Amino acid sequence: MSVKERKERERAERERLIVVTARELAEQQGWDAVTTRRLAERIEYSQPVLYSHFRGKREIIGAVALEGATEMAAAVRAATSGVDGPRERVAALARAYLDFAEHNPAVYDALFQLDGGLAYAREDTPEPLKDAFAALLECLGEAAGDGVHPGLFTEVFWAALHGLATLTRAGRLLPEDAGPRVELLVDRLAIV
Repeated sequence: MSVKERKERERAERERLIVVTARELAEQQGWDAVTTRRLAERIEYSQPVLYSHFRGKREIIGAVALEGATEMAAAVRAATSGVDGPRERVAALARAYLDFAEHNPAVYDALFQLDGGLAYAREDTPEPLKDAFAALLECLGEAAGDGVHPGLFTEVFWAALHGLATLTRAGRLLPEDAGPRVELLVDRLAIV
């Protein structure tokens, strides 16, 4: 291995450490606790080293969001693969999405609540974000119904899931009614 390859590998490892550490800190204490000073202390590198990878917290949030988008897409695909019937797939997608939001609150916030400097719903949207939407569309497109654009239906269904995730997490909805909410959403919106 050349010196250049070793340095590139070490740089990638440092960048990965920064993202993992930011994510862990955000999951434990919230995004307000994620500062460049705290990250530098936790990863045992100076702040200038941290800034050589990311210009600031906003870019770190964006990196966590991209990682989270990849994980969410994988979770949705895993939950829906092999499920028989379109209605059952849509219900599995809804449960997987809500489970992801519940078990990864800081990542979910990075994806959908915080400014990570990422473009959404544009031509220059990063591939992991496009793929996360594609994972939803793959399942929801077949449930759109006649005359309804599959992408538009996916956006509306996603917005409903986001509302459920956000309101549940904020304590505005009773957690014991999560199952019936998913069933109602699927029954009323998905034409399958």
